[in-house]
Amino acid sequence: MMNIKAIIIPGNGGGKPSDNWFPYVEAELAKLDIEVSNVEFPDSFFARESFWIPFIKDELLADENTILIGHSSGAIAAMRFAEKNKILGSVLVGTYHSDLGMDSEKASGYFDRPWNWKSIKDNQKWIGVFASIDDPWIPIEEPRRLHEELDVDYFEYTDRGHFGGDYYKPTFPELVEYIKSKL
Repeated sequence: MMNIKAIIIPGNGGGKPSDNWFPYVEAELAKLDIEVSNVEFPDSFFARESFWIPFIKDELLADENTILIGHSSGAIAAMRFAEKNKILGSVLVGTYHSDLGMDSEKASGYFDRPWNWKSIKDNQKWIGVFASIDDPWIPIEEPRRLHEELDVDYFEYTDRGHFGGDYYKPTFPELVEYIKSKL
């Protein structure tokens, strides 16, 4: 069996490896013999593409046996990475595709060009999206568009908010079960 690794990519605003469900997912995936990178990212407050994509590629060594697990702007980084790099699959949590009209998002560099949906899809075997109608920051139309564009496995809830950040979410068994189902 190939050596599968997973990289947890936090959202902007200074996300830490100890935040919310990150330690839970790290521990559960380790039980499946998946090597997990759950580390602090450079430029964690702004989460700029110019720092994060090279970090994922050159420091964390993401490759065709890697699952990217992105939360919020971390999901945006996962999609931009998959545009130009082969990965095993990705899980996008609390994700979106536009700059949401926010200066901090515009400054990240992720939204200054169109998305290459075909490359994102073709460069990985599967994509799962977790979205919630009551997310205080991401309008539900955003992940629904990803569902249409990428033909992803799509899980929409009514009561999960932003899956952490807006509240403390210590576990995420649905995410772990989804990854298990793909391996």
